[in-house]
Amino acid sequence: MPGEWKAVVTGAGSGVGREVALQLARLNWSLSLADKNFDALIDVQSQCSSTTDVAHVTHLDVADRTEMDSWAATSRSVLGGIDAVFNVAGILYTGDVIDTPPADFDLVMATNFESVVNSSRIFMPDILKSRRGRIVNVSSAFGFMSAPGYSAYNSSKFAVRGFTEALNQELRLASRTARATCVIPGGLKTSIARTARAAPGVDQARTADFFDSRIARTTPEVAAQRIIAAAWKGKSQVTIGNDARLVAATTRVLGPHYQRLLPSLQALRRT
Repeated sequence: MPGEWKAVVTGAGSGVGREVALQLARLNWSLSLADKNFDALIDVQSQCSSTTDVAHVTHLDVADRTEMDSWAATSRSVLGGIDAVFNVAGILYTGDVIDTPPADFDLVMATNFESVVNSSRIFMPDILKSRRGRIVNVSSAFGFMSAPGYSAYNSSKFAVRGFTEALNQELRLASRTARATCVIPGGLKTSIARTARAAPGVDQARTADFFDSRIARTTPEVAAQRIIAAAWKGKSQVTIGNDARLVAATTRVLGPHYQRLLPSLQALRRT
């Protein structure tokens, strides 16, 4: 992959977003990085600076459209153009439909889905101008299969997948080279479960322990490698982890009948 390309990355302060930034820096990409945790961003910037000339950082709440507009303008000014957008920022949320406050549901949708729409829309003119424009949006295996207790998260990730598939087709109509990639990761060894939000009454520590010990399998390093490679090749979708591939296969084989499976398994866990 040639150097001197330019990218913006949300959620670059930790987890997969951080690793995407570090790996792009090693490939000599110029970067504009954003995250709500500015101290973590400074650390990432320091690590990137040893391998790339430009690693601009911005404190950003991706759920705030005004902040997103400002970041986009700053990124264009600093980088002089954008070749790729990596929308990685997101939050996990646990809670049954009846227990989830409307404000919490709205926050999950704003952070995980609406931010992806806003970022893609804002940077789309840049992507269409690029020699090889790319928009990379992170969905989830939970964007293929819903689960009880995750309605807000499922809704946001299903929406990201549907939006990205439509976006990719529009890019194909508008450009010979611009593409959108939907990322479908399974359980990742990041802090997402520890920093997750939960509805009142949910034992968040127990949920995080279960996620970290039983679900998280893929490292951020491996995920970032797969994401960057898929984006560079212009793939419409990349599924990361054996668990994500199993989920995809299960939904293809069972169709809507999988909805009988998960409640049964959850009931067994409670006995």
